[in-house]
Amino acid sequence: MFDPRRARRAGETRGERRELDRDIVRLAGPALGALVAEPLFLLTDTALVGHLGEIPLAALGIASAIIQTAIGLLVFLAYATTPAVARRLGAGDRTSAIRAGIDGMWLALGLGIVVVAVGLLGSGGVVGLFTNDPLVAADAVTYLHISLAGMPAMLLVIAATGLLRGLQNTRTPLVVAVSGFAANAGLNAVFIYGLGWGIAGSAAGTVVAQWAMAAVYVVIAVRAARASGARLRPGLDGVSSAALSGGWLFVRTLSLRAAMLATVAVAATFGVAQLGAFQIALTVFSTLAFILDALAIAGQAMIGHGLGAGDAPRVALVTRRLIRWGIGSGFVLGAGLALIAPLLGPVFSPSPEVQHALTVTVLTMAVGIPLAGFVFVLDGVLIGAGDARYLALTGLVNIACYAPLLAFVVLFHPPGDAALVWLWAAFGYGYMGARALTLGLRARGGTWMLVGASAR
Repeated sequence: MFDPRRARRAGETRGERRELDRDIVRLAGPALGALVAEPLFLLTDTALVGHLGEIPLAALGIASAIIQTAIGLLVFLAYATTPAVARRLGAGDRTSAIRAGIDGMWLALGLGIVVVAVGLLGSGGVVGLFTNDPLVAADAVTYLHISLAGMPAMLLVIAATGLLRGLQNTRTPLVVAVSGFAANAGLNAVFIYGLGWGIAGSAAGTVVAQWAMAAVYVVIAVRAARASGARLRPGLDGVSSAALSGGWLFVRTLSLRAAMLATVAVAATFGVAQLGAFQIALTVFSTLAFILDALAIAGQAMIGHGLGAGDAPRVALVTRRLIRWGIGSGFVLGAGLALIAPLLGPVFSPSPEVQHALTVTVLTMAVGIPLAGFVFVLDGVLIGAGDARYLALTGLVNIACYAPLLAFVVLFHPPGDAALVWLWAAFGYGYMGARALTLGLRARGGTWMLVGASAR
């Protein structure tokens, strides 16, 4: 069995470090651009719908929260596809790599159809959990019903993005994401104001943009399949394998969402100003996460490729280099965040109470960003290795470790803004610390480094 500790003792040359750094930047740079472009769909909708009035804006907020939750839970379609494709590419079998990506796209299409059916039946009930206002609920249901038509396309985009990342191509997803954002903005403006469709026009414009993006990816996948001789029809083994790996990653993602929702629920008990400050702090943290996620995506592609090629020593070097990038980026981001923390309050709120609460929360957050960098990178490394089962099971362990910390904050938190300091310490140091421990222990061993075209 490969011993990563022996590889650590061997070290790497300056040339190897430069080569790895170039590969990391080549993959992470465009991935970051694509990650930043995706939320612009929602920001564009919000800006345009906001001028329609308070009721459409409130409805958009509810509908977007539901849609983003569904997409967030189904992002495993990319995370499962990337390592499967990268492994086969690393093993020298490009045909099998593309076939694995196409199987992932078929799974995405099937799941998209299921989501549409479930959404049409249950959207009214879900919206009712968020509001009792009949006008807001009606607009939210309208937006959801139209948006559901684009869900299969969005899931196809996610899976196809995983295919291209596995092929070590992160530039094309960036181009498609930016083009889709531009089309979405233009279409929404025309449909909302030019045709007078209101909030329905916002949903319709996004759906058209999503299907256009999906069409581009389908053309790319078909051309790649024909060039390599890969089949286009779904393979039962490939789809079931993607579903199995995706199922474990779904559990992992669900545990992350549960931790976040539980944290927000505790913050809601502190008061209106504290909750508002905490929501802003979460937005700031999510923005920083894009940068760290880009490194994780580079890790998924590089680790999967290295294991597929049977080059465990290189995988160990890549892992060590990515960890340094993650922690180093965390220190830079944390330091920058600490510097601007006093300036963020007036940008987001005119309330002095919210401003002060935000400042102390962000300063507490800044200290833990290097730890988050370590966690994000190792998460990407193990996803790239196909170690989804371990990530899912330890995700449940991490939640079990975090629950007592949240309970302690609820029972013993001090009054005022100090409660937010305790809460973010529980999340940013406690929960992230539990994740760092479980991920770090796994990475120290060599059992996750299963070489070959398959992780099984």
